[in-house]
Amino acid sequence: MSSAAAAPREAGFDVDLVHAVHSGPRRFDLRLRFETTARRTVIYGPSGAGKSMTLQALAGLLRPQGGHVRFGGETLFDAARGVDVPARRRGFGYVFQDYALFPHLSVRQNVAFGLQRGWRNPSPRARDPRVEHWLRRVELAEVAHQRPAELSGGQRQRAALARALVQQPRALLLDEPFSALDPALRRRLRIELDALLHEVAIPVVMITHDPEDLAWFGEHTLALEGGRRVDVVAGALADGTPPRPGPGAPAPAQRPLAQP
Repeated sequence: MSSAAAAPREAGFDVDLVHAVHSGPRRFDLRLRFETTARRTVIYGPSGAGKSMTLQALAGLLRPQGGHVRFGGETLFDAARGVDVPARRRGFGYVFQDYALFPHLSVRQNVAFGLQRGWRNPSPRARDPRVEHWLRRVELAEVAHQRPAELSGGQRQRAALARALVQQPRALLLDEPFSALDPALRRRLRIELDALLHEVAIPVVMITHDPEDLAWFGEHTLALEGGRRVDVVAGALADGTPPRPGPGAPAPAQRPLAQP
């Protein structure tokens, strides 16, 4: 049985984001509105489109200047009402693009850190049955004593997933989960992640620039370009044709900055 807490099927995101980033005379504007109750949502676009900014806003790692974020009917952020639930209280698991494992901690301690509230030593949590469950589930029990530098890229990814899932999140947010891996390993780990997501049965939002991720995981998809949602014509992801602005989508006034 999975350790992750299954979210109700109807649990989903209602998102309206307005945010601007300035750098000298240049400006990047994110204006994005979407709703989804899909089990898997993939946000697709090139570097600088606003994908990471969007994911950080969902997680509570970035405070937008306007709009709202709701999940399962609960308001997590509302600029007009002054609501901003801290990231630690949103109940989401987050896997960073570079995995963000602590280099001085063992794999076991890194996974146990997912159970922490604050920056205390995770060692007392290291023998928690939930930690043991996820170490075995992602096949890291044999290397649980090792540090991240001693692991392969695939093992580091699985350690980051275990740390996110050990806390029994109600949704999982994935930031370019395969971008740091070579193509052959990406294909194998897509299969592994697909099986894992079927098991935990919670809503997942993934951001990616890779069409293969979109084809594999995109139950519900949306594409971003220059901080705006765009339509993707049939076959565009396969042949590399750039997306086109959707009906009524405002075009960015200036060339966007690379996202932070």
